[in-house]
Amino acid sequence: MEELENQGVIRISDDVVSTIAGLAAIETPGIAGMSGGISEGWAKRLSGKNVQKGVTVEVGQVEAAIDLRVIVQYGSKIQDVCRELQLNVKEAVENMTGLRVVEVNVKVEGVSFREEEAEEPAPRLK
Repeated sequence: MEELENQGVIRISDDVVSTIAGLAAIETPGIAGMSGGISEGWAKRLSGKNVQKGVTVEVGQVEAAIDLRVIVQYGSKIQDVCRELQLNVKEAVENMTGLRVVEVNVKVEGVSFREEEAEEPAPRLK
């Protein structure tokens, strides 16, 4: 960020950039969820409550680099979804923070075969 005379310095926390990137990621069509990574066992889907999972950032004074670990929806063209994901995350972070995003790396760690909404059991006949 630019330092203005006698006004001080603005610093944006890694957590803020992670949250913005995570929200932009889960709003991208074709992304089923974020992955907690191999260190947390099987790649698992995470709700919007913890959008920083699956996001790693390096934030400098004027630039940011972002790594994402995602799960894509089955049937989606992975290459197209990931390109759209990169654009969405870059745009969101740059617009909200003023930082220049130098790279958005995406690692696809899983495929979701269906929505994770709980299906209601069929009514029983008595």
